[in-house]
Amino acid sequence: MGQVLTTIQEKFQGKEWKERQIRKIPHKAFDCFRNDYGKDHLSFEDLYIMVLFVYNDINKYLPGSHNDPPSKQKVLTMMETYDLNLDGMLDREEFATFIKKLTSDTLTQVSTNLLIALLVAPAVALMTKRATEGMPVVGTVVQKIPASIYASLVALGVVMLQDSKDDFE
Repeated sequence: MGQVLTTIQEKFQGKEWKERQIRKIPHKAFDCFRNDYGKDHLSFEDLYIMVLFVYNDINKYLPGSHNDPPSKQKVLTMMETYDLNLDGMLDREEFATFIKKLTSDTLTQVSTNLLIALLVAPAVALMTKRATEGMPVVGTVVQKIPASIYASLVALGVVMLQDSKDDFE
């Protein structure tokens, strides 16, 4: 479902626009690091701190449940994969590729949850409202609730259910 949202966005704004926006995230983070510490390469410790900053921003600005950052071991393994010049550090381009791969699953999950909450849940709410019309007690109560409020309540329930599902995994 996240792919559907991505496809719709690409139709309206173009795939190149999306790629430029995604590339801005690691470049902005790398520039902040370089300005603060005066370094052009990230050691493992620096990289892990950058990963924590990126996940902090993801959790701060993107809707949905909390996304835990990867373990230090996973970051170390990935660093070895994306350190193309084998100097034990990541430069700007290596870091950009690293972050793109690291966050791709998280962003897909956020897109899927957003799509469910914004499109699927309200449609299901309206269908269930119609389905309850013939029920003696429930139908009369549900019919008194305006459709917009009923759809919002069901969407809120779906979002809460998504968050609680993540707690069990």
